[in-house]
Amino acid sequence: MISASYNHSIDLWIEALTEYSFIQLCISPSPEQWSLGQLYIHLINDTQFYLDQMQVCVSNNENINEVPSEAAKKMFLANEFPDIQIEGAPGNATIPQPNNKEVLLNNLLRLKIALQSIEKTILLSLNKGKTRHPGLGYFTAAEWLQFADMHFRHHLLQKKRIDDFIFNNFLP
Repeated sequence: MISASYNHSIDLWIEALTEYSFIQLCISPSPEQWSLGQLYIHLINDTQFYLDQMQVCVSNNENINEVPSEAAKKMFLANEFPDIQIEGAPGNATIPQPNNKEVLLNNLLRLKIALQSIEKTILLSLNKGKTRHPGLGYFTAAEWLQFADMHFRHHLLQKKRIDDFIFNNFLP
């Protein structure tokens, strides 16, 4: 079930957050790369977008005959993103540093609860609408939920690269 996987994925990020000082969250390996804090903000913002899409999907039957792209179908079947670094949307370059750890933690906890709630709604909804992902075709609410989980897991490799930089170059 998606909820067990999603809960595990978001819990990894919540637990990891406690390991960092605020300064460590704001350290970037290079000017072209995100800090961990920026990565957390990206995950929170994107997951909120996915949640918004799920809400739309369960509220109507629009785009019911539309389909995900072939790349998306492969991702859903494998239940993971391809093992490559993916170039994000141009807006990702302007993600700010976090204001503090508590805001990140509270936003993750809020999203976890909201996604648990929407999963119940998805299971009970008679509506099966779809909304368009900017690059991967149309997703149902259940696919958006699976995508959110895959997205959290995909960024674990990026987190590891940033962790390696922080803990090899700075004192905790």
